[in-house]
Amino acid sequence: MLTEQERERYARQIPLFGEEGQDRLKGAKVFIAGAGGLGCPIALYLAVAGVGEIRIADRDTVERTNLNRQVLHRESDIGELKARSAEAKLREANPDIHVKAFATTIDETNVRHLVDDADLIVDAMDNFPTRYLLNREALQSGVPLVHGAIRGFDGQATTIIPGRTACLECIFPEAPPAEVCPVVGTTPGVIGLIQANEVIKYLLGKEDLLAGRLLLWDGLATTLETYTVERRPDCPACSPGVRS
Repeated sequence: MLTEQERERYARQIPLFGEEGQDRLKGAKVFIAGAGGLGCPIALYLAVAGVGEIRIADRDTVERTNLNRQVLHRESDIGELKARSAEAKLREANPDIHVKAFATTIDETNVRHLVDDADLIVDAMDNFPTRYLLNREALQSGVPLVHGAIRGFDGQATTIIPGRTACLECIFPEAPPAEVCPVVGTTPGVIGLIQANEVIKYLLGKEDLLAGRLLLWDGLATTLETYTVERRPDCPACSPGVRS
């Protein structure tokens, strides 16, 4: 049940999906992997939309080089754990939600605990080994994964529904080379909000997701394109008979 304060807070979005929809957001749990360029706008907009529990994990501390794009962190947060910095800003943005911060490296030993009973996993990482780990946990647990990645002015996003759509390893069978990539802050803003929008739509039961589609953003040309992606019968992660 929504409180009067929540009805007032969400007065401009309740007309879109009703109190029942808003209550669904309130009862939802979302795990966000990463509190950096993508994780910050994703977490912020899910928080102000009223997603009831946000879990966010990041092992790093805030550096000055982060501040052109990681919008939850401030100059005064330099040296602070990103997870804790994000937690404080999210609680301030919406005191009606629950925020759980994990200052840890996501790996095989803890990914199941971090995801736990979440309704969605959000990939806001900057490396493919961890993305593949999240992908396999999503497949094994049956929890959808909302993927996003950025570089420079460009970005991509897709929503993976286990057992129904191509998984991350179907789409990207080989990881690109690791690098410290250049990025302008608007790129994670665009892709992060697309990811947050996918989360909200899924939680509300909307059908028109980026499921089976890869969205590509070209910030220099200001174009958005989507391409159909299909499951690979030989995918080592999700092909029939594979144990995740």
